[in-house]
Amino acid sequence: MVDRLKDIVKSGGENVSSLRVESVLVQHPAVAQAAVVGLPDERWGEAVTAVIVPRGQAPDPAEIIAYAREHLAGFETPKHVIYRDELPSTVGGKILKYKLRQGLADESSASPS
Repeated sequence: MVDRLKDIVKSGGENVSSLRVESVLVQHPAVAQAAVVGLPDERWGEAVTAVIVPRGQAPDPAEIIAYAREHLAGFETPKHVIYRDELPSTVGGKILKYKLRQGLADESSASPS
């Protein structure tokens, strides 16, 4: 499995393939779509973050993390789960991760500390 360089999350000195994590997450019955990005983290450098469009009712984030932990190495397991109604994408359906990262960064800078 080959990932674009920007789709590699560097967490705790490990390179995490977002495609690998996404392919596991979309197998969960409550996940319609998933995108994985790295968000700045003081401890890990980047925290593996799953952005999910749920299929129906959104499950508890701990359920998604536990599911991922069963199928992935510890360093690949998302540290955070964020739910969205939709993911930014092209007309062809390709997820625009740069827009997703930008939106998440804008949200975190707008949030009070």
